Amino acid sequence: MGIIIWLVVGGVIGWLASIIMKRDAQQGIILNIVVGIVGAFLGGWLIAPLLGAGTVNSGDFSVMGLLASLIGAVILLLIVNLFTRGRAR
Repeated sequence: MGIIIWLVVGGVIGWLASIIMKRDAQQGIILNIVVGIVGAFLGGWLIAPLLGAGTVNSGDFSVMGLLASLIGAVILLLIVNLFTRGRAR
């Protein structure tokens, strides 16, 4: 059941991050899920200690945990934008 929750929450978080970063038209559902899960790991490592919360990956489904995961996904998309900025979209 945990993997299904990762996929659903990761997909939603990745989708919201792609809307924030205006990359929604370039990403599909699989990439949204990957961005959400990797962003949750990144947010858990960087942002969650600052907010004093856990992440979705650690089983914390609080608002602060979801916010940390979303911020991590946005940071991940910022890094991707830095490397793909020169290429045609």
